[in-house]
Amino acid sequence: MNWDQVLATRSSRMKASEIRELLKLLDQPDIISFAGGIPDPALFPVDAFSTAMADAMASDGASGALQYSVSEGYLPLRDWIAADMARIGIPCDADNILITSGSQQALDYLGKLMISAGDTVLCGWPTYLGALSAFNAYEPNFEQLSPNGNVGATEYSARAEAAGGQVKFAYLSVDFANPTGETVGKRARSQVLDLAEELDIAVIEDAAYQALRYDGEAIAPILAMEIERCGSIENARTIYCGSFSKTLAPGLRVGWICAAKPVIERLVLMKQASDLHTSSLNQMVIAQVAKTVMADHVETLRTTYKGRRDHMLAALDQNMPDGVEWTRPEGGMFVWVTLPVHMDGAELLANSLKAERVAFVPGRAFFADGTGGNTLRLSYSCATPEKIDEGIARLGALIRRSV
Repeated sequence: MNWDQVLATRSSRMKASEIRELLKLLDQPDIISFAGGIPDPALFPVDAFSTAMADAMASDGASGALQYSVSEGYLPLRDWIAADMARIGIPCDADNILITSGSQQALDYLGKLMISAGDTVLCGWPTYLGALSAFNAYEPNFEQLSPNGNVGATEYSARAEAAGGQVKFAYLSVDFANPTGETVGKRARSQVLDLAEELDIAVIEDAAYQALRYDGEAIAPILAMEIERCGSIENARTIYCGSFSKTLAPGLRVGWICAAKPVIERLVLMKQASDLHTSSLNQMVIAQVAKTVMADHVETLRTTYKGRRDHMLAALDQNMPDGVEWTRPEGGMFVWVTLPVHMDGAELLANSLKAERVAFVPGRAFFADGTGGNTLRLSYSCATPEKIDEGIARLGALIRRSV
């Protein structure tokens, strides 16, 4: 059979994730990997999960844990999330929350909800590869979002109209973004809101790393800033995407969307047509673990990851040659490296795997226009200090030979 005859045109836009492919390298014991942006499994709160699993499967609760459930999500979990959202300046209730199968599903749903073929999405250069993949299936055009206001609403609208659509939303990760580790400042967040209001578009705020701050003052989420302006989440255009993957455990695939009720209601219909609901058992377990250990566990993560970040920055200072630059994140899991313009991150990776057995993610995949070839992403979340020292020394030596 010729499958090209029956596949949708959008299927041609689907590409393999370079990061997912690189994760396969983690099974090779001689590889020093800075590739996967994943939490350290040694830090998972295993005892708390074991207790929660046993409690969920007790005779009086097992029927609920193993049964179909409502598409909106497990109410005690939504109540906990709503209370936690209020803590960071976003007053809401459970009806403003939809539980998703990880924040990746949230991005897919939002792309499906808002993008028509030919519409324009505003995003960073670079931006999270998973967002590009999720949105790309719905055939948008991508334009570079300028949080500091260098491009105005009129220009964005004109470009979108010329491309055959309209601007639908701005997507950004404001705290310790994947891949750069950078944080969008308070003024720039406000300017994004100004632009969104002028264009009358939505803002998708990806907050996957929001809890993992190690230095500096916390900045209010964009949704919190907007609620201060408009008075209520029901008047807000910002859609907040959260996740338990970076704080508790990614394998259970539990994330959430927080937004005005009309948005949640439409997304619930989408959930009903997709996977009906996120695993009942997983939601019940996450709810109990979040209630019992979240605060203390996050402090453990912050302490551990901060030490690894500091170690990687020191190793980069010691081993990288002149002409190489990198970010100094205040939190999260990533350092973003910019090589001299004549170097290519993909070629460097091929050479690194062959000669030095060090893995990282080449930066080009994070750019919607395919630029950024002279960049790469390093993750320190799963690397011990000894591995960081050895791996960065090897990588620095390779770059020095290639400059």
